[in-house]
Amino acid sequence: SLMVDVTGRTRKEKVILPSYLQGKKPIAIPNKKIEDPASGKVSTSSVATRQDLTSFQLIPPRVTFGVLKEDCTYATTVIMKNVGVNFSRFRVKQPPPYTGLRVMYTPGPVAGLQTELEIEIFAMLIGMKDTGGLEEISHDIEILTETETLLLPVKANIL
Repeated sequence: SLMVDVTGRTRKEKVILPSYLQGKKPIAIPNKKIEDPASGKVSTSSVATRQDLTSFQLIPPRVTFGVLKEDCTYATTVIMKNVGVNFSRFRVKQPPPYTGLRVMYTPGPVAGLQTELEIEIFAMLIGMKDTGGLEEISHDIEILTETETLLLPVKANIL
């Protein structure tokens, strides 16, 4: 149990899980498959029963920058891990400029490996009026893979 330590005493502080255990299946929207009438169907038993075995995991599954100072740039890294058996390609749909977000990555296949996505935010207030407090920025970054669209939620508060 996470409530007691090795000796059986109640824990005083919360247990922090390692980052590789915190990763989980991200929010995903399956792509619509379009059949090409020109391509013939393959009836080989090994291919006919094959399931699509591509899957990605984002570590961490969401990014929270916390409170940011206006007119400053902040960055963090998200690991995109291929946990399937097939290699798969992806691309990132860049967020609109008014969010202040930018994603930097190296395009190409991810074959049983992982790649890093660097999420960069330029903290700027969207509204013209001064609110005198915090303004919350929230956006879902779209990662387009061959089988689905992954959503990476990013949140920040600008002071």
